[in-house]
Amino acid sequence: MARDDMDWWRGAVVYQVYPRSFLDTTGNGTGDLKGITQKLDYIASLGVDVVWLSPFFKSPMKDFGYDVSDYRDVDPLFGSLADFDELVAKAHGLGMRVLIDKVISHTSDQHPWFQESREDRTNPKADWYVWADPKPDGTPPNNWLSIFGGPAWEWDTRRRQYYLHNFLASQPDLNFHNPEVQDHILGELEFWLARGVDAFRLDACNYYFHDRELRDNPPAPADSFNTAAPPDNPYVFQSHRYCKSQPENLEFLRRLRALMERYPGTFTMGEVGDDNSLDVMAAYTSGGDKLQMAYSFDLLTEQGSASYIRSTVERLESRIGDGWPCWSMGNHDVARVVTRWGGENPHPRMASVFAAMLLSLRGSACLYQGDELGLTEAEIPFEQLQDPYGIRFWPRWKGRDGCRTPMPWQHDLPQAGFTTGTPWLPIPEEHRAMAVDVQEKDPDSVLASYRQFLQWRRQQPALCVGDIVFFDAPENVLLFKRSAPEQQILVAINLSGQTVDMPLNVEEVDVLSGHGFGGHLEQGRLVLPAWDAWYGDVSRAESVLLDTEGATGPTAVE
Repeated sequence: MARDDMDWWRGAVVYQVYPRSFLDTTGNGTGDLKGITQKLDYIASLGVDVVWLSPFFKSPMKDFGYDVSDYRDVDPLFGSLADFDELVAKAHGLGMRVLIDKVISHTSDQHPWFQESREDRTNPKADWYVWADPKPDGTPPNNWLSIFGGPAWEWDTRRRQYYLHNFLASQPDLNFHNPEVQDHILGELEFWLARGVDAFRLDACNYYFHDRELRDNPPAPADSFNTAAPPDNPYVFQSHRYCKSQPENLEFLRRLRALMERYPGTFTMGEVGDDNSLDVMAAYTSGGDKLQMAYSFDLLTEQGSASYIRSTVERLESRIGDGWPCWSMGNHDVARVVTRWGGENPHPRMASVFAAMLLSLRGSACLYQGDELGLTEAEIPFEQLQDPYGIRFWPRWKGRDGCRTPMPWQHDLPQAGFTTGTPWLPIPEEHRAMAVDVQEKDPDSVLASYRQFLQWRRQQPALCVGDIVFFDAPENVLLFKRSAPEQQILVAINLSGQTVDMPLNVEEVDVLSGHGFGGHLEQGRLVLPAWDAWYGDVSRAESVLLDTEGATGPTAVE
């Protein structure tokens, strides 16, 4: 399908690799860049467009690489710059772009910039981080909270001031109000663009600026729903009006876009965690002068019903205008989607239909390593937890380790073929049966369904770049149309464990095949088996008449 080379990212599919857990080639129990390079053929076989690498930069690993101490070097745990260059070259040779995770809202407290900044109040980098005097009684400057729990301020005895940390105390926030900081950060990004990187995923991209007046955040409304933190975290008690998502961020994003324009064909993808995340996504991607796309945590929550998904997408569509979304239902920060949405005993078809749903929405999409195998959330005992976030909130919330366990490559090898040593996180025994080598032999596996659907989707312009409009449907069914100039596709997805039978009167419809799903038309009625989908080309139809009266299924809408 021909697309403008500069707009190739619209509808692109991004595959996220968590380097620590992909493949270990040294036997030290931690994945590395050479391991990713070795498995690039596997990633390419899925039919994705972009490989996203979570942080591999030099770091003390207090937050597993999201605490960077050198933006321009590879941590020895993962390899070298030469290893990275080899990875990029092979990915490009396979027709895939490379996206890297850039964590620029904060650094490690071991970064030389912070080491200098904390020495005194007069050094050249004294204003590179967010420093503030205590209140007269010695308490922090305001009530801001860290997303990892407790106050967002840490006392430093050298300067006799507090510094801001929206995450761990070892992750001090940079002061983007300082133009020098912006200039240096843009220089750090350009280093990687010049090295052949195609895109950046911008971690916590709405955290760059803070309120200059350091005003207290107000309490959260009683009926608020925060997608960025678990409910037992005091972070959810506040409306985060002043500690992030400040208006000054828009101008910095324009500066960043100007840098990207100097490297044609590159793009940025922002992660937005906010009380009003859909509004922020719209603001950050509209106008063609800021981010190319952004995603939020709105589909990374416990809520995965058809009504919630529809309302989330429609709310964004009503705001985003000419902006472009990216949708994600799984990543390194949340429980595996088949467990999160499917419970303790997920249906075998869930993983496949969740992927079809995600890949049929308007926007680009991120897939997380192992979801193409249908991996379930791992149960990690407390004594083996690595995640400081999980340790902090145990036992009510178990953290992020359960989705970060190593990839199972071969069922009959020690550690499922991930390492010859002791893995940094245990590999669940139940994941062995889902290993890549097992699924590659099974034409009905989750892996086979991912490959089939992704290859089929590439040939459907409406699914890649088309507009979207929803229709009413029985409960737990998503029914929507994707429309591009050259094609219109009607999509029906059953997110329930029961067959749904509903009227579907379309004058001219060409039932599409090749996607791997079993929904079908029978005399003006659409039959959707449990956890299944249907696609029809309605490009020739003058109208689509949808009347849910007479539908049967889990709960028919009258």
